[in-house]
Amino acid sequence: MEKFQTITSSCVPLNIENVDTDQIIPARFLKATSREGFGDNLFRDWRYDNENKPKPNFVLNNPAYSGKILVAAKNFGCGSSREHAVWAIYDYGFRAVVSSFFADIFKNNSLNCGLLPVQVSDAFLAKIFKQVDADAKTLLKIDLENQKITIVATGESEPFEVNSYKKECLLKGYDDVDYLLSLKDKIEAYEKAH
Repeated sequence: MEKFQTITSSCVPLNIENVDTDQIIPARFLKATSREGFGDNLFRDWRYDNENKPKPNFVLNNPAYSGKILVAAKNFGCGSSREHAVWAIYDYGFRAVVSSFFADIFKNNSLNCGLLPVQVSDAFLAKIFKQVDADAKTLLKIDLENQKITIVATGESEPFEVNSYKKECLLKGYDDVDYLLSLKDKIEAYEKAH
C-alpha cells in the first residue's frame, strides 16, 4: 500500500446522502478478484447512460472537479459489505473520503485497503460543500499524523478520529500482513524465549 501522511488536494463533491455500495460499484462488475480496474466502473450507473455515454450532469464527468479527495454527504458506504466499493474508489485515484457518517463495514474496509475515511461534523461538512460550490479548485489538507482536516482557503479545521493501529499501518504503507512482518524479529525473540 502507499504511505499516507498528508494530502493537500482539490476534491470532488458528491452531495448525495445514503450512497450505498451498489451505487459505488454495481454488482454486475464484481467478477474480478484483483483490485485493479474497478475505478472504470465507479458510480457506473450515475456516470454513464444506457449507451455508455458520460452523463454531463454527474460530478465525475465535470472537468471543473478533480483531486484525490472525495467529499460525500452523510451515510456514505451503506449497504452490502463488498470491498470492491473501496477498490473502485481507490483505483479511480481517490486516497481519502470525507463524510459526516460512514457505514462501519465500509469504514473498516477503507482502512484495510489504504483509503482514509475522514469523518467530520455535519457543520464542517457543510462548510466544505459551501467552499467547493464557491470555488471548484478548493484545496483540502488532510494531516493523518495530527488527525486534522483543513479547508486551506479559510484555515478552518477540524480533528478526526482514526483507529491507532490502522493509523500506524496507513502512515507506514502496511496492510495487516506487512505489519506482522515488521514485527518478525520481536516474534522470533519471543518464540526463542518461550
